[in-house]
Amino acid sequence: MKYIFLLFACLTCIYANAQGPLNFNKRLIESENKWVAIKTAKDSLYGYGFVYLDVTAGLSAREGGSFKITKEGAFVPTKNVPYQTRIIRLQGSALIVAWIPVDKVKEMQEQEMPDWLKSYKADTTSAAWLFRKGVTYNAVNDMPKAFYYLDRVKKIDPKYPGLEFEYIYAYNALKQYDKAAAMIENALITQPNNGDLYKELVFAQVNSNQMGKAEETYKKGIEHSSINEKTEMAFNILYTYFAKKNKEKFNYWANDIQTWLPATSPRAKDLTKMKELLGQ
Repeated sequence: MKYIFLLFACLTCIYANAQGPLNFNKRLIESENKWVAIKTAKDSLYGYGFVYLDVTAGLSAREGGSFKITKEGAFVPTKNVPYQTRIIRLQGSALIVAWIPVDKVKEMQEQEMPDWLKSYKADTTSAAWLFRKGVTYNAVNDMPKAFYYLDRVKKIDPKYPGLEFEYIYAYNALKQYDKAAAMIENALITQPNNGDLYKELVFAQVNSNQMGKAEETYKKGIEHSSINEKTEMAFNILYTYFAKKNKEKFNYWANDIQTWLPATSPRAKDLTKMKELLGQ
């Protein structure tokens, strides 16, 4: 789900250095329950909004509007009318923002903790809340913090839906491919039609240089995979042979992929580029 609005529109660059009363040095994932500012294409104009955690949809932001900072340091907002307020889902976003100081939040006539936030308040010790935190940290590749929350979920409910996959994703991201593969193979016993598991297994096998196993996993998994999962598996294998300059294997996989990959797919351009670089 994507929403385009002032808070995250017209970006030219993100600065981690302090500028005036705002320090652009905070990750969105650190900004839960904070009013945040973000730069726009205009130096004098900032977008702002409130970041919160939706247990169902993940890390989100509700737009507030825009503001300018006067020479005297006052924050002068232009608020959106209620029916123009939009929501953006931030899962996986790497944007860097500034926290708006509490006194400036009040100066802008915003509530430090908006009334509407009450409907999103959840039991922060529940498996659902802890799992969402783990997923959110996984999405920005902060695996140590993801494990912190996933481990707490595991203590409450070891079979919580999606928990096993989040561990697998984290292990692959940390290059702990043996751990990922072992978990996947165990999961496939009860979930033999899960395309995501085959995709993650191919990734683990390719990156641990088990190309024969990766090819077998691909062949087993394609009938259970979506076109995106199938594409990702195939290109992980293809790119490895490209990097090794193994033209025989590369051509075999390139020819296979061309029989089913839509010509409009962005991956089609990647394939063409690799063939050119190999002198095909």
